[in-house]
Amino acid sequence: MAASLVPHFCNDQGVGKITIGVKEFQCMGARPPFDHPHVFLDMGASGDTLCPYCSTHYVYDPQLHGPESDPPGCLFEGTQKAA
Repeated sequence: MAASLVPHFCNDQGVGKITIGVKEFQCMGARPPFDHPHVFLDMGASGDTLCPYCSTHYVYDPQLHGPESDPPGCLFEGTQKAA
C-alpha cells in the first residue's frame, strides 16, 4: 500500500484550534483507537475550516511548512496496515 501524500492531523490534546501549514489534509480526531472517520478537508481560499466530526477549527498559516502545526505534535505519523 502506498503512503498517503495528504497529511493526517489529530487533536489528542483536545484544543479548539490547530494552526497548520497546508490547506488540504485529513482530520482523524484523536489517534487510533479513538479516531473518527478520516475526513478529507480543503480550506480553499478561506484559510480555515471546521472538522464536521470533532469540531476542531483548523487555520492555515503560510509561515508553517508542510506538516508543522501549532500546537506542535498534531501530525499523525503512524503506519497503516494493509487489510
